[in-house]
Amino acid sequence: MKTMRTMRSAYDVAVIGGGAAGLLAAGRVAAGGLSVVLFEKMEKPARKVRITGKGRCNLTNDRPTEELLEKVRSGRDFVRPALTAFTARDTQVFFESLGVPLTVERGGRVFPRSGRAWDVADALERYAEVSGADLLNRAEALRLLTTAGRITGVEVSVDRRKTVFNCRKALIATGGMSYPSTGSTGDGYRLAYECGHAVEPVRPSLVPLELHSRYLRVLNGVQLKNVELTLRADGEERQREFGEMEFTPFGMGGAIVLKISRQAVDALIDGKKVEAEIDLKPALSPQQLSARIDRETAAEENLTIERLARKLLPAKLVAPVIREAGLKPYDLAKEMTFDGRERLVRTLKRFVFRVSGYRPFPEAVITAGGVALSEVDPATMRSKRIEGLYFAGEVLDIDADTGGYNLQLAFSTAWQAANAMLEEQET
Repeated sequence: MKTMRTMRSAYDVAVIGGGAAGLLAAGRVAAGGLSVVLFEKMEKPARKVRITGKGRCNLTNDRPTEELLEKVRSGRDFVRPALTAFTARDTQVFFESLGVPLTVERGGRVFPRSGRAWDVADALERYAEVSGADLLNRAEALRLLTTAGRITGVEVSVDRRKTVFNCRKALIATGGMSYPSTGSTGDGYRLAYECGHAVEPVRPSLVPLELHSRYLRVLNGVQLKNVELTLRADGEERQREFGEMEFTPFGMGGAIVLKISRQAVDALIDGKKVEAEIDLKPALSPQQLSARIDRETAAEENLTIERLARKLLPAKLVAPVIREAGLKPYDLAKEMTFDGRERLVRTLKRFVFRVSGYRPFPEAVITAGGVALSEVDPATMRSKRIEGLYFAGEVLDIDADTGGYNLQLAFSTAWQAANAMLEEQET
């Protein structure tokens, strides 16, 4: 690791941000023969990588490129050239070449075989250093220096002392605003804006949702598998997902909640009435569910509605579903009216919650919004406004579903930017 005393004052390339995109780009550019300095404002690079995937690091997804592109929520056409040039398979080959054996799990999710996110982070750090990049920690980029519309340097605070590094090119790879304790505090947006770039409004994405419901205290901690979750905004269906979710003290989280969260956040910001509708029995049609109730009722003479519901639901859901259906728990199931039975079936198939908000950036997996894509060349990640300025990763207005897709976007855009710098140097 370099110190100020052993570093040069001028480099070909300055990389701002020592996360997944920054380290990959720094290593690639340095391996190509350019002098590179990387500024990381935290005490160690790749802090967000070290905690991602619950400490296991879901680093990509083993899907074909076209299927992977379908998981991109914002910037799909923009990232297509990058994802084609550096695919998910390329990412796997790259990390295995660095001595990180990988394994593919359910849904195509790719993890280090060790189950340790640190192995991925350490491999990226070693790659950058062995390739010849100078890594400087506790170094916060304060501003980009430009002359006549081109990059000339970066002003940096190193251990609270300001200094200037001259460079011909700069890559902003600072990430977004999610998990700010890892250093992702939106610095890249400010640097880009000060250079004249437009920045699309940023908001949390892949984030748990808050609910307005009298049942939250009862449901807290309930985990649901194989349910279908539908998001509606002003009554219009926006997204539907199948899988796992859980109730929390403030609302709901889990895989399928994160998937719909981008749409929910945007609808809430637009002032729409947002509802999350859970189908607790998606494998059964209303008619099949009604027939199941008939069979259970016929099999037990004195079956109460409460005991009937227990045969269909996790224990903590019994009381809320019965109450929502307007039934009495200790009435006999066989005495339910036709209307009562219809209400029970309807509630099991459409248990509706009002979405009142979303959790803040520290609880979001990624950030939506960022540097406007219209001002960046998708073939090179080069700024259309400032000569010598490049972008990679989450600082751009790109985001995707959970499942390794967002890290793949970081790797692909970083590789694209690095290759563009090297090709420009050769011409």
